[in-house]
Amino acid sequence: MQYNWKMKNLALYIDLAFCLIVLPIMVALSPIERWVHNFTAYMTLAGAWLYFVYIINRTFTIPFLFGSRNKKIYGAIMILVSIIVTFTLSGIELYIPKPSIHDEGIVRRLPQILQYQQALWTLFMIVEAFSFAVGLLVQTNIQKARLRAAEAERDKAEIELYKAQIKPHFMFNTLNSLYGLFLTENNNALPSLEKFISMMRYIHTSSNRDLVPLSEEAEYIREYVEVQSLRLNEMTKVVLNIDIDNDSLMIPPMLLVTFVENCFKHGVSPVQKSCIHIGLSEDEGNLSFATSNRIFPVKRIGEHMGIENCRKRLELLYPGLYELSIINDNDIYKVSLQIKLKS
Repeated sequence: MQYNWKMKNLALYIDLAFCLIVLPIMVALSPIERWVHNFTAYMTLAGAWLYFVYIINRTFTIPFLFGSRNKKIYGAIMILVSIIVTFTLSGIELYIPKPSIHDEGIVRRLPQILQYQQALWTLFMIVEAFSFAVGLLVQTNIQKARLRAAEAERDKAEIELYKAQIKPHFMFNTLNSLYGLFLTENNNALPSLEKFISMMRYIHTSSNRDLVPLSEEAEYIREYVEVQSLRLNEMTKVVLNIDIDNDSLMIPPMLLVTFVENCFKHGVSPVQKSCIHIGLSEDEGNLSFATSNRIFPVKRIGEHMGIENCRKRLELLYPGLYELSIINDNDIYKVSLQIKLKS
Protein backbone atom coordinates (compact mmCIF):
# COMPACT_ATOMS: atom_id res chain seq x y z
CA MET A 1 0.00 0.00 0.00
CA GLN A 2 1.34 3.40 -0.97
CA TYR A 3 1.69 6.05 1.71
CA ASN A 4 1.64 9.78 1.29
CA TRP A 5 3.91 10.89 -1.56
CA LYS A 6 5.04 13.98 0.33
CA MET A 7 6.25 11.81 3.19
CA LYS A 8 8.00 9.46 0.77
CA ASN A 9 9.85 12.32 -0.92
CA LEU A 10 10.75 13.88 2.42
CA ALA A 11 12.28 10.59 3.60
CA LEU A 12 14.29 10.37 0.38
CA TYR A 13 15.61 13.92 0.82
CA ILE A 14 16.60 13.16 4.42
CA ASP A 15 18.41 10.00 3.30
CA LEU A 16 20.35 11.89 0.64
CA ALA A 17 21.18 14.73 3.04
CA PHE A 18 22.50 12.30 5.64
CA CYS A 19 24.53 10.19 3.22
CA LEU A 20 25.95 13.08 1.19
CA ILE A 21 26.29 15.81 3.82
CA VAL A 22 25.86 14.78 7.46
CA LEU A 23 27.89 11.57 7.50
CA PRO A 24 30.83 13.01 5.47
CA ILE A 25 30.95 15.99 7.85
CA MET A 26 30.99 13.69 10.89
CA VAL A 27 33.82 11.67 9.35
CA ALA A 28 35.72 14.84 8.50
CA LEU A 29 35.54 15.99 12.13
CA SER A 30 37.60 12.94 13.08
CA PRO A 31 41.42 12.95 12.67
CA ILE A 32 40.88 11.05 9.47
CA GLU A 33 43.75 12.49 7.46
CA ARG A 34 46.27 10.51 9.51
CA TRP A 35 44.24 7.30 9.27
CA VAL A 36 43.55 7.57 5.55
CA HIS A 37 47.23 8.09 4.83
CA ASN A 38 48.34 5.11 6.88
CA PHE A 39 45.27 2.82 6.71
CA THR A 40 43.61 3.58 3.37
CA ALA A 41 42.09 0.12 2.88
CA TYR A 42 40.71 0.00 6.41
CA MET A 43 39.16 3.46 6.24
CA THR A 44 37.58 2.67 2.87
CA LEU A 45 36.13 -0.54 4.30
CA ALA A 46 34.83 1.22 7.43
CA GLY A 47 33.22 4.03 5.41
CA ALA A 48 31.56 1.56 3.04
CA TRP A 49 30.31 -0.43 6.04
CA LEU A 50 28.66 2.64 7.62
CA TYR A 51 26.84 3.46 4.38
CA PHE A 52 25.86 -0.19 4.04
CA VAL A 53 24.43 -0.22 7.59
CA TYR A 54 22.35 2.88 6.87
CA ILE A 55 20.93 1.50 3.62
CA ILE A 56 20.19 -1.94 5.13
CA ASN A 57 18.48 -0.37 8.13
CA ARG A 58 16.30 1.88 6.00
CA THR A 59 15.49 -0.76 3.40
CA PHE A 60 15.10 -3.96 5.40
CA THR A 61 15.77 -3.86 9.15
CA ILE A 62 13.24 -1.23 10.21
CA PRO A 63 10.44 -2.40 7.86
CA PHE A 64 11.01 -5.93 9.15
CA LEU A 65 10.62 -4.74 12.76
CA PHE A 66 7.12 -3.48 11.79
CA GLY A 67 6.24 -6.69 9.96
CA SER A 68 5.17 -10.17 10.99
CA ARG A 69 6.71 -12.14 13.84
CA ASN A 70 9.21 -13.87 11.56
CA LYS A 71 10.22 -10.57 9.99
CA LYS A 72 10.72 -9.06 13.44
CA ILE A 73 13.15 -11.90 14.19
CA TYR A 74 15.03 -11.21 10.94
CA GLY A 75 15.19 -7.52 11.82
CA ALA A 76 16.64 -8.30 15.27
CA ILE A 77 19.19 -10.65 13.68
CA MET A 78 20.26 -7.88 11.27
CA ILE A 79 20.83 -5.49 14.17
CA LEU A 80 22.87 -8.13 16.01
CA VAL A 81 24.95 -8.91 12.90
CA SER A 82 25.69 -5.20 12.33
CA ILE A 83 26.91 -4.87 15.91
CA ILE A 84 29.11 -7.95 15.58
CA VAL A 85 30.63 -6.75 12.29
CA THR A 86 31.28 -3.30 13.76
CA PHE A 87 32.89 -4.88 16.82
CA THR A 88 35.08 -6.98 14.53
CA LEU A 89 36.15 -3.94 12.50
CA SER A 90 36.94 -1.96 15.62
CA GLY A 91 38.98 -4.89 16.94
CA ILE A 92 41.42 -4.78 14.05
CA GLU A 93 44.70 -3.46 15.42
CA LEU A 94 46.08 -0.67 13.34
CA TYR A 95 49.77 0.05 13.67
CA ILE A 96 52.74 1.15 11.61
CA PRO A 97 56.39 0.32 12.20
CA LYS A 98 58.19 3.10 13.99
CA PRO A 99 61.85 2.46 14.93
CA SER A 100 62.83 2.90 18.53
CA ILE A 101 66.05 4.59 19.45
CA HIS A 102 66.92 1.44 21.41
CA ASP A 103 65.66 -1.29 19.10
CA GLU A 104 64.85 -0.74 15.42
CA GLY A 105 62.93 -4.00 15.27
CA ILE A 106 60.35 -3.03 17.85
CA VAL A 107 56.91 -2.10 16.52
CA ARG A 108 55.32 0.71 18.52
CA ARG A 109 51.56 1.08 18.40
CA LEU A 110 50.33 4.55 17.73
CA PRO A 111 48.09 6.36 20.21
CA GLN A 112 45.48 6.68 17.41
CA ILE A 113 44.40 3.08 18.08
CA LEU A 114 41.84 4.05 20.72
CA GLN A 115 40.82 7.10 18.74
CA TYR A 116 39.85 5.20 15.60
CA GLN A 117 37.96 2.62 17.65
CA GLN A 118 36.06 5.32 19.44
CA ALA A 119 35.40 7.16 16.17
CA LEU A 120 34.11 4.02 14.45
CA TRP A 121 31.67 3.22 17.26
CA THR A 122 30.54 6.85 17.47
CA LEU A 123 29.83 6.99 13.74
CA PHE A 124 28.13 3.59 13.90
CA MET A 125 25.80 4.77 16.70
CA ILE A 126 25.04 7.97 14.76
CA VAL A 127 24.18 5.95 11.66
CA GLU A 128 22.01 3.56 13.69
CA ALA A 129 20.19 6.36 15.51
CA PHE A 130 19.59 8.46 12.40
CA SER A 131 18.47 5.54 10.22
CA PHE A 132 16.10 4.33 12.94
CA ALA A 133 14.71 7.84 13.48
CA VAL A 134 13.95 8.29 9.78
CA GLY A 135 12.71 4.71 9.46
CA LEU A 136 10.38 5.06 12.43
CA LEU A 137 9.02 8.31 11.00
CA VAL A 138 8.33 6.64 7.65
CA GLN A 139 6.86 3.46 9.16
CA THR A 140 4.64 5.46 11.50
CA ASN A 141 3.23 7.36 8.54
CA ILE A 142 2.76 4.11 6.63
CA GLN A 143 0.79 2.68 9.54
CA LYS A 144 -1.30 5.85 9.77
CA ALA A 145 -1.97 5.78 6.03
CA ARG A 146 -3.04 2.14 6.23
CA LEU A 147 -5.32 2.94 9.15
CA ARG A 148 -6.85 5.88 7.28
CA ALA A 149 -7.37 3.71 4.20
CA ALA A 150 -9.01 0.98 6.28
CA GLU A 151 -11.26 3.53 7.97
CA ALA A 152 -12.14 5.05 4.60
CA GLU A 153 -13.12 1.63 3.26
CA ARG A 154 -15.17 0.94 6.35
CA ASP A 155 -16.86 4.33 6.14
CA LYS A 156 -17.59 3.81 2.45
CA ALA A 157 -19.14 0.42 3.19
CA GLU A 158 -21.28 1.93 5.96
CA ILE A 159 -22.42 4.77 3.72
CA GLU A 160 -23.41 2.31 1.00
CA LEU A 161 -25.34 0.33 3.60
CA TYR A 162 -27.21 3.43 4.76
CA LYS A 163 -27.99 4.39 1.16
CA ALA A 164 -29.29 0.87 0.52
CA GLN A 165 -31.51 1.13 3.58
CA ILE A 166 -32.93 4.50 2.53
CA LYS A 167 -34.06 3.33 -0.91
CA PRO A 168 -36.63 0.69 0.14
CA HIS A 169 -37.67 2.90 3.05
CA PHE A 170 -38.42 5.78 0.70
CA MET A 171 -40.04 3.62 -1.98
CA PHE A 172 -42.37 1.99 0.52
CA ASN A 173 -43.65 5.33 1.79
CA THR A 174 -44.06 6.85 -1.66
CA LEU A 175 -45.81 3.78 -3.07
CA ASN A 176 -48.10 3.84 -0.07
CA SER A 177 -49.07 7.41 -0.96
CA LEU A 178 -49.65 6.47 -4.61
CA TYR A 179 -51.77 3.52 -3.55
CA GLY A 180 -53.99 5.88 -1.56
CA LEU A 181 -54.44 8.15 -4.60
CA PHE A 182 -55.39 5.31 -6.93
CA LEU A 183 -57.63 3.75 -4.30
CA THR A 184 -59.67 6.96 -4.05
CA GLU A 185 -59.55 7.46 -7.84
CA ASN A 186 -57.88 10.81 -7.31
CA ASN A 187 -57.27 12.78 -10.52
CA ASN A 188 -53.73 13.44 -9.34
CA ALA A 189 -52.86 9.74 -9.29
CA LEU A 190 -51.44 9.60 -12.83
CA PRO A 191 -49.34 12.80 -12.56
CA SER A 192 -48.04 11.49 -9.23
CA LEU A 193 -47.04 8.23 -10.88
CA GLU A 194 -45.15 10.10 -13.59
CA LYS A 195 -43.25 12.12 -11.02
CA PHE A 196 -42.58 8.97 -9.05
CA ILE A 197 -41.02 7.36 -12.14
CA SER A 198 -38.85 10.47 -12.60
CA MET A 199 -37.77 10.22 -8.97
CA MET A 200 -36.92 6.54 -9.35
CA ARG A 201 -34.80 7.43 -12.36
CA TYR A 202 -32.88 9.94 -10.23
CA ILE A 203 -32.38 7.39 -7.47
CA HIS A 204 -31.06 4.88 -9.97
CA THR A 205 -28.61 7.29 -11.64
CA SER A 206 -27.39 8.80 -8.37
CA SER A 207 -26.97 5.53 -6.48
CA ASN A 208 -23.59 4.88 -8.13
CA ARG A 209 -22.28 8.35 -7.36
CA ASP A 210 -20.79 9.53 -4.10
CA LEU A 211 -21.80 13.13 -4.81
CA VAL A 212 -24.40 14.85 -6.94
CA PRO A 213 -24.95 18.55 -7.72
CA LEU A 214 -26.89 20.26 -4.96
CA SER A 215 -29.24 21.67 -7.60
CA GLU A 216 -30.22 18.11 -8.66
CA GLU A 217 -30.86 17.08 -5.08
CA ALA A 218 -32.96 20.22 -4.60
CA GLU A 219 -35.02 19.39 -7.70
CA TYR A 220 -35.52 15.87 -6.41
CA ILE A 221 -36.81 17.26 -3.10
CA ARG A 222 -39.14 19.57 -5.02
CA GLU A 223 -40.60 16.63 -6.96
CA TYR A 224 -40.96 14.59 -3.80
CA VAL A 225 -42.87 17.41 -2.08
CA GLU A 226 -45.13 17.77 -5.13
CA VAL A 227 -45.92 14.04 -5.16
CA GLN A 228 -46.70 14.00 -1.46
CA SER A 229 -48.73 17.21 -1.67
CA LEU A 230 -51.07 15.70 -4.28
CA ARG A 231 -52.60 13.37 -1.73
CA LEU A 232 -53.19 16.06 0.90
CA ASN A 233 -56.49 17.79 1.59
CA GLU A 234 -57.09 21.39 2.55
CA MET A 235 -56.22 20.69 6.19
CA THR A 236 -52.48 20.60 5.41
CA LYS A 237 -50.47 23.48 4.02
CA VAL A 238 -47.01 22.92 2.56
CA VAL A 239 -44.48 25.74 2.21
CA LEU A 240 -41.33 24.95 0.25
CA ASN A 241 -38.53 27.50 -0.19
CA ILE A 242 -35.45 26.56 -2.23
CA ASP A 243 -32.71 29.07 -2.96
CA ILE A 244 -29.74 27.46 -4.72
CA ASP A 245 -27.56 29.60 -6.98
CA ASN A 246 -24.22 27.78 -6.94
CA ASP A 247 -24.32 24.87 -9.41
CA SER A 248 -20.82 23.70 -8.48
CA LEU A 249 -21.72 22.61 -4.96
CA MET A 250 -21.97 18.86 -4.47
CA ILE A 251 -23.79 16.78 -1.87
CA PRO A 252 -24.27 13.06 -1.17
CA PRO A 253 -27.50 11.86 -2.83
CA MET A 254 -30.59 11.23 -0.73
CA LEU A 255 -29.06 12.94 2.31
CA LEU A 256 -31.88 15.43 3.02
CA VAL A 257 -34.96 13.68 1.74
CA THR A 258 -35.37 11.60 4.90
CA PHE A 259 -36.09 14.74 6.92
CA VAL A 260 -38.61 15.86 4.28
CA GLU A 261 -40.19 12.42 4.31
CA ASN A 262 -40.61 12.63 8.08
CA CYS A 263 -42.59 15.86 7.68
CA PHE A 264 -45.24 14.08 5.62
CA LYS A 265 -45.11 10.92 7.70
CA HIS A 266 -45.76 12.57 11.07
CA GLY A 267 -47.02 16.06 10.20
CA VAL A 268 -50.19 15.30 8.28
CA SER A 269 -53.70 14.76 9.60
CA PRO A 270 -56.92 14.44 7.55
CA VAL A 271 -58.97 16.17 10.25
CA GLN A 272 -56.64 18.64 11.93
CA LYS A 273 -54.94 21.67 10.46
CA SER A 274 -51.20 21.55 10.07
CA CYS A 275 -48.44 23.34 8.22
CA ILE A 276 -45.21 21.91 6.87
CA HIS A 277 -42.29 24.27 6.29
CA ILE A 278 -39.27 23.13 4.29
CA GLY A 279 -36.35 25.43 3.48
CA LEU A 280 -33.14 24.80 1.56
CA SER A 281 -30.55 27.45 0.73
CA GLU A 282 -26.82 27.99 0.36
CA ASP A 283 -24.52 30.92 0.96
CA GLU A 284 -20.84 30.84 -0.04
CA GLY A 285 -20.64 27.07 0.25
CA ASN A 286 -22.63 26.84 3.47
CA LEU A 287 -25.82 24.80 3.17
CA SER A 288 -28.81 25.60 5.36
CA PHE A 289 -31.68 23.15 5.59
CA ALA A 290 -34.67 23.35 7.93
CA THR A 291 -38.03 21.70 8.37
CA SER A 292 -40.90 22.35 10.73
CA ASN A 293 -44.16 20.43 11.21
CA ARG A 294 -46.75 19.39 13.74
CA ILE A 295 -46.57 15.89 15.14
CA PHE A 296 -49.48 13.49 14.87
CA PRO A 297 -48.22 10.32 16.54
CA VAL A 298 -48.36 7.35 14.23
CA LYS A 299 -46.37 4.29 15.20
CA ARG A 300 -44.61 2.61 12.33
CA ILE A 301 -42.02 -0.14 12.24
CA GLY A 302 -38.53 1.34 11.96
CA GLU A 303 -39.79 4.91 12.13
CA HIS A 304 -36.51 6.17 13.61
CA MET A 305 -34.26 4.26 11.22
CA GLY A 306 -34.13 6.99 8.59
CA ILE A 307 -33.09 9.76 10.99
CA GLU A 308 -30.42 7.58 12.59
CA ASN A 309 -29.04 6.69 9.18
CA CYS A 310 -28.84 10.39 8.32
CA ARG A 311 -26.98 11.11 11.55
CA LYS A 312 -24.46 8.39 10.81
CA ARG A 313 -23.99 9.47 7.20
CA LEU A 314 -23.43 13.07 8.28
CA GLU A 315 -20.84 12.00 10.85
CA LEU A 316 -19.01 9.87 8.28
CA LEU A 317 -19.18 12.40 5.45
CA TYR A 318 -18.84 15.72 7.27
CA PRO A 319 -17.08 15.16 10.61
CA GLY A 320 -16.74 18.54 12.30
CA LEU A 321 -18.32 20.30 9.32
CA TYR A 322 -22.00 20.07 10.17
CA GLU A 323 -24.46 21.01 12.89
CA LEU A 324 -27.70 19.09 13.26
CA SER A 325 -30.40 20.21 15.68
CA ILE A 326 -33.66 18.32 16.20
CA ILE A 327 -36.18 19.84 18.61
CA ASN A 328 -39.61 18.63 19.67
CA ASP A 329 -41.30 21.69 21.17
CA ASN A 330 -44.99 21.52 22.08
CA ASP A 331 -45.81 19.02 19.35
CA ILE A 332 -43.82 21.05 16.81
CA TYR A 333 -40.97 19.07 15.31
CA LYS A 334 -38.10 21.22 14.06
CA VAL A 335 -34.97 20.16 12.19
CA SER A 336 -32.07 22.50 11.47
CA LEU A 337 -29.02 21.36 9.54
CA GLN A 338 -25.94 23.39 8.59
CA ILE A 339 -23.22 21.87 6.39
CA LYS A 340 -20.02 23.40 5.09
CA LEU A 341 -19.89 22.00 1.57
CA LYS A 342 -16.92 21.77 -0.75
CA SER A 343 -17.39 23.11 -4.26
